[in-house]
Amino acid sequence: MNRHYLVVDLEATCDQDHGIPREQTEIIEIGAVLVDRETLQTQGEFQTFVRPMLHPQLSDFCTELTSITQDDVDGAPPFRQAMAALSEWLPGPVTMASWGAYDQGQFRREARRRGVTLPWGNDHFNIKEAFGRRMGRPMGVGRALRRVGLSFEGTAHRGIDDARNIVRLLPHALGVATMPPRDEGGRDRRRRRSTARR
Repeated sequence: MNRHYLVVDLEATCDQDHGIPREQTEIIEIGAVLVDRETLQTQGEFQTFVRPMLHPQLSDFCTELTSITQDDVDGAPPFRQAMAALSEWLPGPVTMASWGAYDQGQFRREARRRGVTLPWGNDHFNIKEAFGRRMGRPMGVGRALRRVGLSFEGTAHRGIDDARNIVRLLPHALGVATMPPRDEGGRDRRRRRSTARR
């Protein structure tokens, strides 16, 4: 068993009117947090912007959504170089983990297109799925954080900040942290009490 999880969140090229087909979307940020599998303590962080090649000009929608600018990606390495840097940074074999299956799928598409071998192969842990099994249904990162009494820290839709917040949910997904109690209707008691005080 690998000693570390690599919790990853990606940002990719996007367009409000879906002008970029899914198969042509490209990673523009890799945010990754290395987590010790036994202690669940953060061991390090990796972040890089990535220069897109198929659609090098970011849409206004993409910049507004992610806060990633054209200058950020123009000065960034292309995917192959970014992955070489990530692979060199890794301490050894890891289990790639993410909130949902999107990030692993995006990595696979990009790796296939650029002829790159992913350093973790097919080893992937879906944190969203594991968290959803404990909750009885899947949910987004923001809602999951609120469910366990936390609030989002940093900038949403930025890879490194999203990855950091997902790491905070990892103990709950793995069942080593206690969930706040829910009432019989399935609502969070803490939220119900705070709403009643308004």
